Amino acid sequence: MSRGTTVRRGRPWLYLLPAAAVLVPMFGYPVYMLGLLSVFDYRQAQVSGGQPSTFVGFGNYATLLGDGRFWEVLAQTVGFAAALVVATLAVGAALAVLLTRTGPVPRAALSLAALGAWAAPAMTGSTVWMFLFDADLGLVNQVLGIDGFNWFYDRWVTFGVVGATVVWHSFPLVMITLYAGIRAVPSSVLEAAALDGASAWQGFWRIVVPMLRPLVTIVVIQSVIWDFKLFTQIYVMTNGGGVAGQNTVLNVYAYQIAFGSSEYGLGSAVAVVMTLILLVITLFYIRALRRSGERL
Repeated sequence: MSRGTTVRRGRPWLYLLPAAAVLVPMFGYPVYMLGLLSVFDYRQAQVSGGQPSTFVGFGNYATLLGDGRFWEVLAQTVGFAAALVVATLAVGAALAVLLTRTGPVPRAALSLAALGAWAAPAMTGSTVWMFLFDADLGLVNQVLGIDGFNWFYDRWVTFGVVGATVVWHSFPLVMITLYAGIRAVPSSVLEAAALDGASAWQGFWRIVVPMLRPLVTIVVIQSVIWDFKLFTQIYVMTNGGGVAGQNTVLNVYAYQIAFGSSEYGLGSAVAVVMTLILLVITLFYIRALRRSGERL
C-alpha cells in the first residue's frame, strides 16, 4: 500500500492542514481579540490612548445580561430568524417541487432567475427592494394604488418587507438542494408505490419527504445560522434599526453599542454571546451532517 493511500484511508484530515494554516490565524486572531476586548472597559478614550484599559472580567456580560433591552432584542432576533427559516424553507421546497414538474425551458429560466437572486450582493438587493417599496416612487405602491404609504414605519410591516428581501436572497440554496434530493429518489420506488395504489401525493409525502429529511435538516440549520446573524438587510433598509430602534436585531444591536456608543468592550460581549449561540447551532449542524452520512 502506498503512502498516499495510507493518508487517504487513515488520516484524511491531513489534507485540511494547508487550509487550516491559513484559516485558523485569519479567524482565530479576531475571535481572540473579540474575547479579550469583552473583558475590558474599552471605550473611545482607550482607543485614542487617553486612558488605560481597565480589566472588568465578566462585568460587561453582567451589564449585558441585566439589560432588558438586550433580552428584548434577543427575543426579537430569535422570532424573526424563526419566521425567516420557515418562509425560506416553504418557498424553496415549493419551487423545488415545481422544477420537477416543468419542462426544460421553464426549469432553466427559473433556475437562472434563482441563481441571479442568490448571486446578488446583500447591499445591492436591499437597495433595490428599498426602491421598490419607496413611499413616493416605489413600483409596489404604484401597482397597488396606495401612493404615499410608508412601508418602513410600522414594526411588523417593516419586518415583512425585510423578511421578503432575505427570503429572496436565501431560497435558491434550499430550492436547488431539495431539487437535487428529489431527483435522486429512485423512480423504481415511486413506481412500486404507484402499483400498490398510492397516489402521487401519497408517494410524495410517504416516500420522498422521509428520504429528504437529512437534506431538510441541513438546510434548516444553515438557514438558522445565516438568519440569526442577519445585519445588512436590516441595517440598510431600516436605516440602522427602524423607528426608535423597533426593528433592531442582535447583530445591529452589537454594532450600535460598539460604534454608536463607543462602548467597544460591551459590544464585543454581545458579539461573543452571538458567537457562542451560533457555535451551539453549528454543533447541531455537524451532528446532522454525520447522521446524513457525510464524512467530516
